[in-house]
Amino acid sequence: MNCNNGLEEKLDELRRLLGKSNGDPLRIVSVGAGAWGSVFTALLQDTYGQFRDKVQIRIWRRPLRTVDRATAEHLFEVINSREDVLRRLIRRCAYLKYVEARLGDRTLFADEILKDGFCLNMIDTPICPLKVVTNLQEAVWDADIVVNGLPSTETREIFEEISKYWKERITVPVIISLAKGIEAALEPVPHIITPTKMINQATGVPMENILYLGGPNIASEIYNKEYANARICGAEKWRKPIAKFLRQPHFIVWDNGDLVTHEVMGGLKNVYAIGAGMVAALTNESATSKSVYFAHCTSEMIFITHLLAEEPEKLAGPLLADTYVTLLKGRNAWYGQMLAKGELSPDMGDSIRGKGMIQGVSAVEAFFELLSQSSLNVLHPEVNKPVAPVELCPILKTLYKILISREQSSQAILQALRDENLNDPRERIEIAQSHAFYRPSLLGQP
Repeated sequence: MNCNNGLEEKLDELRRLLGKSNGDPLRIVSVGAGAWGSVFTALLQDTYGQFRDKVQIRIWRRPLRTVDRATAEHLFEVINSREDVLRRLIRRCAYLKYVEARLGDRTLFADEILKDGFCLNMIDTPICPLKVVTNLQEAVWDADIVVNGLPSTETREIFEEISKYWKERITVPVIISLAKGIEAALEPVPHIITPTKMINQATGVPMENILYLGGPNIASEIYNKEYANARICGAEKWRKPIAKFLRQPHFIVWDNGDLVTHEVMGGLKNVYAIGAGMVAALTNESATSKSVYFAHCTSEMIFITHLLAEEPEKLAGPLLADTYVTLLKGRNAWYGQMLAKGELSPDMGDSIRGKGMIQGVSAVEAFFELLSQSSLNVLHPEVNKPVAPVELCPILKTLYKILISREQSSQAILQALRDENLNDPRERIEIAQSHAFYRPSLLGQP
């Protein structure tokens, strides 16, 4: 038993909790095959896939998404640079199709290459081959654990579809959401809807069975076994056993009961990462300018956190860590850089080929909408009159004007930093700390 380092015992423990009988495999399905969803599924496959009679791990993605010629050529280079991958494809009689795709004699599809261990949003990091299902009903109808690897902007729609296939279910599945993003709702009062809440509303699965997993991590680096940690948030009944099940020597999973706030923070840092990318590109990676931006954006995040959380100081560490990694190497910061360099424009939309969904764009709109509501007014210290919270968040306002209303160019982010009327970031934090700021209604709390 000891030859697998206790993995089988961890699997058996989770099977018992889910009421699985002998001969009935634990069915884990990941819905959505972006970089993090694919890596998360591949980690499970690498760890537990050897116990085929006890667990079945699969991933769903839409069929018929084509791989363009340039990506096929790059993929061929990646394959030939990795002897282990090259040998595996030759052994599986799959190498020839990549040769043909490189020559333009064949079209590859995203679901097809995922079966061979290549994620379209992460071509440079081959993963293990995955069992791919393109029929959503087949993928989820009897799943015990469903992993939400979809962007927040697609979560509601897909889970409404899934709910149709769960009408006859007797047992309630456990859902682990990886999505970082939010929606704004203004009725009956302004509030945030997170992906776990979307899943709850779409399927009727109780919140105690829905968890959020997030943390400061880059998918490709986690798969390459860089040391990482994450936090699984939700009801104690499931978060503790699932944290134990997911934990690996290079991937430490902690657990926390504060589901919604952690989830919202995961969406908030994407907002400011886009601006950080813009500043980096516009100032030729000036360390000084980037640190000025960091001071302003973190003070705005702290200000917003005080509106959203009763004990905001508990979130400072996770929020800053997640922000830091996103600024260093995340797709939202990359997107901001490409906008500022003129290689992309907001008109191209927020789904970028080879990168996936840029979650920060919809989050900018949602946070701006919410914090513009007069019902949330706070006292402005200088003019001594009530203003909407967004008036104390100049970076957020500027990002909205660049990305959503399109009335300003990326250059405006520098103007926001240089505005001599901008309050010292310290003052914004003091305002938040000195007032009874907390608005439980923003997170749908009574």
